[in-house]
Amino acid sequence: MNRIRIRLVAAAALLALAPLAQAQAQAWPTKPVRIVVPYPPGGSSDIIARAISQPLSEALKQPVVVENKPGANGNMGTDAVAKANDGHTLLLCDVGALAISPSVYAKLAFDPSKDLRGVTMLAYSPHLLVVHPSVPANNLPELVALSKKQKIDFAVTAIGSAPHLAGVAVEKATQAKWEYIPYKGGSQAISDTIAGQTQVLMNGMLATLPFVQSGKLKVIGVSKATRVPLLANVPTLQEQGVKGFESGTWQGVLVPVGTPPAVQARLNAELTRIIRLPEVRERLVSQGAEVYTMTPNEFATFFERERKNWAGVVAQGGVKLD
Repeated sequence: MNRIRIRLVAAAALLALAPLAQAQAQAWPTKPVRIVVPYPPGGSSDIIARAISQPLSEALKQPVVVENKPGANGNMGTDAVAKANDGHTLLLCDVGALAISPSVYAKLAFDPSKDLRGVTMLAYSPHLLVVHPSVPANNLPELVALSKKQKIDFAVTAIGSAPHLAGVAVEKATQAKWEYIPYKGGSQAISDTIAGQTQVLMNGMLATLPFVQSGKLKVIGVSKATRVPLLANVPTLQEQGVKGFESGTWQGVLVPVGTPPAVQARLNAELTRIIRLPEVRERLVSQGAEVYTMTPNEFATFFERERKNWAGVVAQGGVKLD
């Protein structure tokens, strides 16, 4: 009987707290909200952050400011959010890259599984393997053959990033040979490849497709199980011999672990609605991104699965940083 009474009292307490939590969520935010993008402007995360900032500001009735805080493959900005205690700081980043960091870096100032909580995924775009237009290769076999005859510089958004490890996986699978040139973000890697300072690049379709469409970059393959409608004539890397391989860029929003669950729930609802707005969805889809949302629980499951999957790729590629 005592156990039953305890359970009833606990249930009653939870019911009493529910309206309070809901009221707190509705009262939040009480000041401007900051979306930290841990990469330079112009990349996939930055594009999405700026697409949602105004609708989110209107929904929350507070200014929403996008702040680019690049460094250490996104770890600098992520660490700042993990340690934020103002209750008004969000992280919008490549979740795949975030899941890779624990395997690549011997020491991290934060633990993404413990210090952050996923609110929702927003979009996914496959990686494009592209080259400078002057490169005399039009498909993956030709590019691999060329890499064995001359020096090929492969631009990567950062050592240990998802595009870097995708490049390593393709290199291992095809016996290609290229030199990895690290950058602080996708936009800088794209700029140098357009300028011909590097010859090859793998990056998210959202940020890369406009330069393919304008002829500034030549696409070699898509890192997806099936062809994408916007590049229907471009074969996937699987079709070109990299069996079972698929990689891409997952953008999502995370908050510090101490963020109240009711606030997380409100953010999930607002962000899910905003990313599905016709004008936002059409903007992203026109550049090759798929709108892809998750509940916080689905996000947590996805993150752990990605962390385990990429740990194997990191081990195979021998990529390790201090």
